[in-house]
Amino acid sequence: MGAWSHESFGNDDACDFAAELAESEDLSAIEGALDAVLKVGDEYLEAPEASQAIAAAEAVSRLQGNWGERDSYSEAIDSWVEKVKLKPNQALLQKTHQALDRILTEPSELKELWEESEEAGEWIAAVKALKVRVRA
Repeated sequence: MGAWSHESFGNDDACDFAAELAESEDLSAIEGALDAVLKVGDEYLEAPEASQAIAAAEAVSRLQGNWGERDSYSEAIDSWVEKVKLKPNQALLQKTHQALDRILTEPSELKELWEESEEAGEWIAAVKALKVRVRA
């Protein structure tokens, strides 16, 4: 899975998303990551899309001033948030909540992968805490 932590930026896909977002000046990459999860509907949700949407949700939370863990892995998004100073609208906040709910709902490869590990509870708690930080 390319993950080393249950935290939002503790995997390759999230770090790749953060680097992509750091090159943008608007919310389109965030919107795209969330849409990729939501367009799956009830079909099987792949882990890379879920990981990128979690990173996008972290960006939304930070844009609201609700900072999560700040470390070297979140540095690209943290710098981007401080640079762009954008404010997410209500529709984006609702979409973020819907995407996080979908990631935690079967069939979800990322959820399945975490459930196979000893840190499943920590990962689920981290996603739920992120949802709380994204104030809709």
